[in-house]
Amino acid sequence: MTTTCNSRPIPILMYHQCATPPAKGTPFRSLTVDPAVFARHMRWLKALGYRGLSMRDLQPYLRGERQGKVFGLTFDDGFVNVAENAVPILADLGFTATNYFVAAQVGGTNAWDAEKGVPTARLMDGAQIRAWAKAGHEVGSHTIAHANLKECSMDQAREQIGGSRKMLQDVSGEPVDAFCYPYGHYLAEQCALVAESGYTSATTTRRGRVQPGQDMMELSRVHVLRSTHF
Repeated sequence: MTTTCNSRPIPILMYHQCATPPAKGTPFRSLTVDPAVFARHMRWLKALGYRGLSMRDLQPYLRGERQGKVFGLTFDDGFVNVAENAVPILADLGFTATNYFVAAQVGGTNAWDAEKGVPTARLMDGAQIRAWAKAGHEVGSHTIAHANLKECSMDQAREQIGGSRKMLQDVSGEPVDAFCYPYGHYLAEQCALVAESGYTSATTTRRGRVQPGQDMMELSRVHVLRSTHF
């Protein structure tokens, strides 16, 4: 079957928390988007004729098998406030999203941020992850321990990448086919590990839209911050 490449680049939006932002001066305050602002983003895109899709649902468009006004919708880390505040908005609009969970912190907190002074926030537990999937959203992996893969040996990276996939599949009861590099840090040879571990897509923190033919293991994203206005 002949396929046609998308004629336009596809944006994959990157969010983290969906909650009332912390006080001014708080480290990484910009990564928390107020629920009202998130709703405005989503409704504006819907009004423009766009449809928000998880990485799973976006793949036919990334591969050039389908055409349409779509964007990828991703959340890093698996915060409870995304389940509480973003999911109802997505349900109202018929959008799907991918959340990249830290396998060893299911039901825990963003402990990797503590030394940076970032406020502690709860992460989804197993039941909440299963509810996320049941609502039509995708469970993705953000490694076992939010690891900086550049600091890992190849064996350590293989465990962080492949081991997290198995752990999250056991928790969710769903396939885990989407991966995200924590901090956007990785080595070129680790992209092969992601593919070998069974993932079909991997997102980075590289800024930009996905161009036709871009490597599915190194997908760019559009950073969405507290002050972003559409």
